[in-house]
Amino acid sequence: MKKIHINCDLGEGGGFDDRLMPLISACNIACGGHAGDEEIIGKTIDLAIANNVEIGAHPSYPDKENFGRKSIEISEEELEESIRDQVELVRRIATEKGAELTHIKPHGALYNDAAKDGKIARIILNTIKKISPNYALYAPYNSVISKLAKGEINVVFEAFADRNYNEDFSLVSRSKPHAVLHEKEDVFNHVFQMFSEEKILTLDGAKKDFKADTFCLHSDTENAGEILYFLKQKLKEKNIKINKK
Repeated sequence: MKKIHINCDLGEGGGFDDRLMPLISACNIACGGHAGDEEIIGKTIDLAIANNVEIGAHPSYPDKENFGRKSIEISEEELEESIRDQVELVRRIATEKGAELTHIKPHGALYNDAAKDGKIARIILNTIKKISPNYALYAPYNSVISKLAKGEINVVFEAFADRNYNEDFSLVSRSKPHAVLHEKEDVFNHVFQMFSEEKILTLDGAKKDFKADTFCLHSDTENAGEILYFLKQKLKEKNIKINKK
């Protein structure tokens, strides 16, 4: 049986983490930049430990007002300090509970900016290396940050189960129609094509070569639990199971 790696951004206040955690391989925990606090981080780590799920930090621009989904003006020093403090917070709490971080995944606008902006990407990479060069980095295929990380940090190519793509591999803006996939059948078809064919069908109808090591479903997507359960069942029918550590 083939195995597929599924991750989810958790600890963001969605209220369904306990339903989602058993269905995934890895979680990316909000570190206080866009959502979350010490109490929520601790509860999310407890859930991950109980369900044998890999634990990652999910740092963002320090901007709770916009949930980290808008680029903000911030100095290089301030951004590096914010990322470091966010990751260190999750790492400290995980260590206290006898767990370890496996990866780091930037959130929202920080993730998207690093995919195309070498300056932002380099700040993230340098910060990760100072914390621990052993952590993997979740990043988009063919992105600026993934190319800069080559030879420095292990990159895990990530695809989004519930988001449509443009021809340049960027995500369709949430401000546009059809940016998010809400129907569970559409999510399954999207994931299965990327996993089985290593291709994506862009919003404009182009089919392009694509590589993904892990697939993310957003926890704030409507009916995320139902979608994930459906995805698990449909993948099982294809002789594919969700990978657990």
